[in-house]
Amino acid sequence: MRQTNVPPLVVIGLDAGDPGFIEQWARMGHLPTIASLMARGCWGQTGGPELVSEHGVWVSLFSGLSRGQHGYHYFRQLKVGSYDLEKKSGVDVDAPPFWSYLAEQKKKVLVVDAPDSRLLPGLAGIQLLNWASHDSWAPELFVPMAEPASLLAEIQQSFGRKLSSLENHRSTLSEDRDIYRQLLSHVATKGALCRNLMARDPFDVAILVFAESHAANHQFWQYRPRPQDNAAQAEHELTHAIRDIYQAIDREIGLMLAQLPADANVIVVSSVGMEDDYPTTGLSDAFCRQFGYQVPAQDQGVSLNPMALARRLVPEPWRVALSRHLPRQQRERLLAQQFRSATNWRETTAFALPTHYTSFIRVNLRGREPQGIVSPGAEYAALLDRLESDLRQLVDGQTGQPAVTKIMKAVDLFGAEFDPALPDLFVEWQPGRFIERVTYPNGELVRRRPDYYRVSDHSSQGFLAAAGASIRQRGEMPAIDVLDLAPTFLRLMDQPVPDKFRGKTVANLLRL
Repeated sequence: MRQTNVPPLVVIGLDAGDPGFIEQWARMGHLPTIASLMARGCWGQTGGPELVSEHGVWVSLFSGLSRGQHGYHYFRQLKVGSYDLEKKSGVDVDAPPFWSYLAEQKKKVLVVDAPDSRLLPGLAGIQLLNWASHDSWAPELFVPMAEPASLLAEIQQSFGRKLSSLENHRSTLSEDRDIYRQLLSHVATKGALCRNLMARDPFDVAILVFAESHAANHQFWQYRPRPQDNAAQAEHELTHAIRDIYQAIDREIGLMLAQLPADANVIVVSSVGMEDDYPTTGLSDAFCRQFGYQVPAQDQGVSLNPMALARRLVPEPWRVALSRHLPRQQRERLLAQQFRSATNWRETTAFALPTHYTSFIRVNLRGREPQGIVSPGAEYAALLDRLESDLRQLVDGQTGQPAVTKIMKAVDLFGAEFDPALPDLFVEWQPGRFIERVTYPNGELVRRRPDYYRVSDHSSQGFLAAAGASIRQRGEMPAIDVLDLAPTFLRLMDQPVPDKFRGKTVANLLRL
């Protein structure tokens, strides 16, 4: 039975809920439930170094551990101690969520689709994972599971099988219409499921995450109204598709909150926002190679390896077109093979990791990489400074503006002892348009449109609203560091905060 002297905590997540959209639509009356939480409590944006990458935000938010501790930053990472690429998700790192610390207290926990989470044996309550989560980048890794195990069959019988919110960046208008209807249906089903599970027991804490906003943001980004559009251009059958999905989620949140005790503490939080952005695939690799940091592998004559022969004989545009028809796992294997074999590691000082948007550059550090040649300490620091200086020379060949907007060193973001899985530099390129040509004093970088071409990516802010018996803050708050949320959640439950947490309790938020 729930302890009656501690109000229940309900954390409702929006996987990729844009703060600008939420704040605007709440003010306009489109999101009445979130607006009511803002009115009787507080709200603001989230920020901090953890938002340097979309992947891993939920891990840090729920665990209270920094990327500098757990190392997860992308779905494809360099395997530590090698030049191999490997798939990665939040379940692969040691970063237990805040609700794991409630097991000994026998507090009842309800978890539904918390991203990048694993089942926790021995935890009182209900856990349902990967049933309707955002997993478009590697659906094979996200298999539905439940605790107790018998719950999964029951859920499937009552609410259907796994709800997949997949994105399609090559979709037609007809396909987008179908995806729109599917997402609305998924939101309604997810809400009904959550209400069903909430009604089964007086839980001490519930973590319930909606992922449909993530797919909607990307899928319908091209249709959204923009300030430069005139009235005729702005109106389209999917003009308000993103808003409609947010509204549907807001409606389901309202129905869930109606089941809660009056003193419940409610937190609505999103992971990241959205912005105009285009893939930067190949830019950092071209930079590292043309500036002499990443040395190409020496040609050792004609290889009889089938892949080497294919790269030699088949033009690159043909190879790209053919690769579209290969299964994703096979494409990843080919990418990893190309990554390993295309570089002379014994002469390389820094190299680029293959990414779609934010670029990751890694120093070939002695003692960390198999064939590292850069010494830790002064030589490492000097190389990072030189990389930054050279990146600052890059200019968008069309606009004449700097091509790079932000360069962040892992050592500055996460401290000198950061996890060895992290890249050494995070590089943000000019958003808002596809960069075809980058110039610098002695040359230029030219690239073709990549196979993966999407016109949106995630911003480095999320959203938070909080209201309830233990929430004393009112009105808009300054930006809240993502790492401060897990300790705050535990304090709302009158629980101690582990020493290994990097964040601090948001003291002015609480009335305890």
